[in-house]
Amino acid sequence: MRRGNGCSEEIQRHSDRPPRETGPVIEDAHRQADHLVRFDWGPTGAAAISADAAYAVVVDVLSFTTTLTVAVERGMTVFPYRWRDDGAADYARARDAVLAVGRFEILAVPASDPDQPAESSHPRRHAAESAADVPGRRGLGVSLSPAAMGRVVGVERIVLPSPNGSTIAYGLQGSGARVVGGCLRNAAAVAGWLAPRLASGGTLAVVAAGERWPDGSLRPAAEDLWGAGAVLAACAAAGLTGFSPEADAAAQSFRAVVDRLPAALSGCASGRELIAAGFGADVAVAAAHEVSTVVPVLDGEAFVPAT
Repeated sequence: MRRGNGCSEEIQRHSDRPPRETGPVIEDAHRQADHLVRFDWGPTGAAAISADAAYAVVVDVLSFTTTLTVAVERGMTVFPYRWRDDGAADYARARDAVLAVGRFEILAVPASDPDQPAESSHPRRHAAESAADVPGRRGLGVSLSPAAMGRVVGVERIVLPSPNGSTIAYGLQGSGARVVGGCLRNAAAVAGWLAPRLASGGTLAVVAAGERWPDGSLRPAAEDLWGAGAVLAACAAAGLTGFSPEADAAAQSFRAVVDRLPAALSGCASGRELIAAGFGADVAVAAAHEVSTVVPVLDGEAFVPAT
């Protein structure tokens, strides 16, 4: 079966990385610096609008922040990490954590051989397995699939790499902004947690992770626009003001689909890709709106429940 290029974790190279200090200068206008509530896309957008932000909400509906929310709901501590990084196993081992894999990888690895490379041609297998692997080892059942994550038992700490949301969250460590994981499931909870903390006028950056085209460039994804818009619309309802036109447009996009979220998510390009690949359950989990009260907050290196 041919795999699509949107949500599939197989894309390995990213051309839209945060600019280095020696790279091109980002125009002040693109930082939305005149606004307290901002919105932009991808790693470069995250770097642009979060430079002086008090809080940064990363949104990757299909699937990093949805899977993150499910994991934190289940009591797991989650370490974000760069995608396809050779140091991931050592990073997980040093933190006494299980290393998650991509959803397609977990289907490719046979239950009898958890150390077999993901590129093997073994037959597909069911991913609903419990994980009790040694730290640093790829955990059976621990993947970017939020539906599979909801069935994982026996795991307390995971490293969850992804090419978009996790990479952005990892890159924001040390930025000065408090990093939060947002999705459709917890948008209202995230806004409710942020509102009193921003009542005195702090700046909020909301980042839609987006997906990747085959050449590695950013593909703006409807589901992340809606997920970011859900957080922004809830922030507006909670009384936050000072929205940039970009943030307001994202909130309006969510309001346009809020009454038909499951159908919209199933019908968008990323949703259709995952359904065709056999991951319809992931789309259903991601489309559930305001079902979680968990607010994952990056505390040092790991996401934990906000207090």
